[in-house]
Amino acid sequence: MTIIFFGSSEFAVPTLRALFNSGYSLPAVVTVPDQPVGREHVLTPPPIKREAEKLGLKVLQPETLKNYDFLDEIKALEPDLGVVAAYGKIIPERYLNMPKHGFLNIHPSLLPKYRGPTPIQSAILNGETTTGVTIMVVDKEMDHGPIIRQTTYDQPAWPVGRQPTIFYKQIHDELAELGAKLLVETIPDYVNGKTKPVEQDHSQATFTKFFSRIEGHIDWSQTAGQVYNKIRALNPEPGTWTIWRGALMNIRGSENWKLRITPAYRPGRQPTTYDIGTIIKENGKIIVECGEGYLELDRILLEGKKETSALEFSNGHPDFIGSKFG
Repeated sequence: MTIIFFGSSEFAVPTLRALFNSGYSLPAVVTVPDQPVGREHVLTPPPIKREAEKLGLKVLQPETLKNYDFLDEIKALEPDLGVVAAYGKIIPERYLNMPKHGFLNIHPSLLPKYRGPTPIQSAILNGETTTGVTIMVVDKEMDHGPIIRQTTYDQPAWPVGRQPTIFYKQIHDELAELGAKLLVETIPDYVNGKTKPVEQDHSQATFTKFFSRIEGHIDWSQTAGQVYNKIRALNPEPGTWTIWRGALMNIRGSENWKLRITPAYRPGRQPTTYDIGTIIKENGKIIVECGEGYLELDRILLEGKKETSALEFSNGHPDFIGSKFG
């Protein structure tokens, strides 16, 4: 069977690799043009291009899919099926009925929840403990088509016991592998008509958006759990930050970081008189007063300085303890 593949980001790489290893004919991989990256604006290929070239596959990088010459080029390949994984652009409707079996998409959420560009980050941000991957038929609307298969993925909202903190990147990578496996398992029954797509319940649809740098600002009046989930969801990009002494400070975490939500009042301790955002040292830990409970700080980076642990930073800046984040 001949498959035309549309993808761009790291999320798409395991899927392309799985299709290749399953022996499907892949006459071309369609991806976005190389983009300037970094301060030096170095022209950089998308991750899927690097993987396709490694596998010896032809790569097509149209500026737009609205060009009819490119449409004819895809038609000439006579694909039986189209597969989309994190391509980053809407596939025009005229492409969708070209392959005999249409197009399938891998989406990292349990549709109809979290349609759109940031389903993984949005699920973490909202404290979801279960998410997953959906294989769906592509139609003319975003993440709207009928569902073929889904599988779930459990993610603790905060560390349990000695478990490491799970950040966006780990969940992204695990869902990418899970989706690739699910797609390869799904294709045979789908093309043979043994699996029937089921219409989504559109009344239950929720939508996601891209997160800007400004949305990484930490609101310390939120609960410690909400702040923790924001740090997990929005790192490394666009990053989470606060203001200290008029300067921007990035608030990060590591795998060994444990959520510490301490009630504002504990037996044997008087109710707190600290203002929200106050930085406290207690039992060798650096914690911050939140709207509900405290959050233990892990890695921080003051603009113009090197990243360090919060404890190391406090040792070099005695005025850190007792001050407030803005």
